Amino acid sequence: MRAIGIILAGGNNNKMKELSYKRAIAAMPVAGSYRAIDFALSNMSNSNIQKVAVLTQYNAKSLNEHLSSSKWWDFGRKQGGLYVFTPSITADNGFWYRGTADSIWQNIKFLKNSHEPYVVIAAGDGIYKLDYNKVLEYHIKKKADITVVCKDMPQETDITRFGLVKMNEDSRIVEFEEKPMASDSRTVSAGIYIIRRRQLIELIEKCAEEERHDFVNDILVRYKNIKRIYGYKLDNYWSNISTVEAYYKTNMDFLKPEIRNYFFKQYPDIYSKVDDMPPAKYNPGSNIKNSLVSSGCIINGQVENSVLFKKAYIGNNCVIKNSIILNNVYIGDNTYIENCIVESHDTIKANERYVGENGQIKIVVEKNERIGL
Repeated sequence: MRAIGIILAGGNNNKMKELSYKRAIAAMPVAGSYRAIDFALSNMSNSNIQKVAVLTQYNAKSLNEHLSSSKWWDFGRKQGGLYVFTPSITADNGFWYRGTADSIWQNIKFLKNSHEPYVVIAAGDGIYKLDYNKVLEYHIKKKADITVVCKDMPQETDITRFGLVKMNEDSRIVEFEEKPMASDSRTVSAGIYIIRRRQLIELIEKCAEEERHDFVNDILVRYKNIKRIYGYKLDNYWSNISTVEAYYKTNMDFLKPEIRNYFFKQYPDIYSKVDDMPPAKYNPGSNIKNSLVSSGCIINGQVENSVLFKKAYIGNNCVIKNSIILNNVYIGDNTYIENCIVESHDTIKANERYVGENGQIKIVVEKNERIGL
């Protein structure tokens, strides 16, 4: 593909509450064995984009560890490869990334030293599969300056956390609102953009001159009536995990057979860093219904409509319902957990009870006494 990739994975997000205290949103575990950024990276690799930059900043330790080897997404090559750019204070720059446009500006040499004519920009918190080549073909056909991948959302979706667009009959974007409180549009920006590399350099440099730092507000919204900005409708599954509720719902979606089949069994595949672990072990007395159970888990109790990530231990007579158990969690005997997200490395003592009530998802964070945390 005649494009380079940029994945924006640096944002802080207080809507994730305790879940973002020790990791970036792009590093959030998804669907048992993946991280959120795996979906954007896999789409880049499957679209034959050979040179990808990941821009990280907030709580990037676990994300950087996940990206320590590029071989999992087939970026280990002489030409191109995977680049991870964290902000750095220099003699010319005394700031961390002040926004998405500023993060690109601080790494403008990556764009200037590349030769591909186009750039695919993607957020690191989207869960989807997409061939970017089809978007590029659409971009060229429309003679667009910028193409924004969009998705029509169901009526019950909370649209206040998205950028909303309105298009004319030719699919040109005529209105772009970033996180409005109310709107009659249900078409949201998926945080995926295609733009010509030279034009991106020009727009980013203009933003830097004017002390503007946000890609959406200072480029897409500001230039919507000046540049030819088109929308490309995404028909398949797409989700954004920017809130606790959205993260919970996205993981629960993987319990639906059609979603599992789409992501796990249909080409192209989603790739991730692979850990060497034994298969899950189901001891006598365990009972599993409609759940995802990852490698390294040991189950002694009842698990129903739940997602268990790697190395979870479920004790005797435990009941886990409608919950997400993150990596390396120990749950003691006779514990009852329902409508919860249990943070990784937690140790839950025996005979405990955690229930998210009134439709709320409860986040369980407990001290890990096994390793002194």
